[in-house]
Amino acid sequence: MKEGENMSNLNEICHTVRKDIVSTLVTAGCGHPGGSLSAVEIVTTLYFDKMHIDPANPRDPNRDRFVLSKGHATLMMYSVLAERGYFPVEELKTFRKNWSRLPGHPDMNKVPGIDMTTGSLGQGLAVANGMALAGRAQGKDYYCYALLGDGELQEGMVWEAAMAAAHYKLDHVIAFVDRNGLQIDGTTEQVMGLEPLADKWRSFGWHVQEIDGHDVEAISRAVDEAKSVKGKPSVIIAKTVKGKGVSFMENDKEWHGNDPNTEQYEKAAAELDALVAAAEKEAERYE
Repeated sequence: MKEGENMSNLNEICHTVRKDIVSTLVTAGCGHPGGSLSAVEIVTTLYFDKMHIDPANPRDPNRDRFVLSKGHATLMMYSVLAERGYFPVEELKTFRKNWSRLPGHPDMNKVPGIDMTTGSLGQGLAVANGMALAGRAQGKDYYCYALLGDGELQEGMVWEAAMAAAHYKLDHVIAFVDRNGLQIDGTTEQVMGLEPLADKWRSFGWHVQEIDGHDVEAISRAVDEAKSVKGKPSVIIAKTVKGKGVSFMENDKEWHGNDPNTEQYEKAAAELDALVAAAEKEAERYE
């Protein structure tokens, strides 16, 4: 597959994932759309292009690992896993039902493809470190990815984990920061300023890249660069838009954890249908 064709296909998948997110949200009547929509390109690129995984064998001991440290973004996580083939897309309709295996936060004992149960913010990077240390001890070569929210970086445990990863030279840890600039109470800079964020990570001994988090090609290149770095962990600060793809949700903290009414859903669905149609047309250029 040519690179342009691959990127076009990834963009098409991203738009489909966004449709899944919104339809699942409406069916469930609850969820966290804003931070799910902002991270679509990051996780889609990993699961469809970069990670060594097998949906038919989700516990393969040699697989790459992924930790959704921002555990409330399950609308996105489950949609990516379903589209990747870990379970039927139809099962997304059971999201957050009492009897469902798709709870509001990911459960590694219930959901195929979930490598770690998460929810309490700030803990995921430390888990990725532990996975990487275990892989090193076992002589395995898998990579451990972690996705952190930017508001989550206000948790002290993140920086303890950052210090540990550098100390142990965990070059098989690749962290993404979903830098959408918003958290439940407002902007990150109003609540607890993070900048200069890249310099903070560098001072902790990490290799740092800053990219457009909605550019699948940039994400792919950044992962390749991170894998080439030896002797230190890597962090990719991905500038994103909270609520990306749905005009009235974009850059609005009120959509951190709300669900749309019927009129809003119809508007969102129409916008996302248009994006899917445009992506399909682009993909036809490579047929």
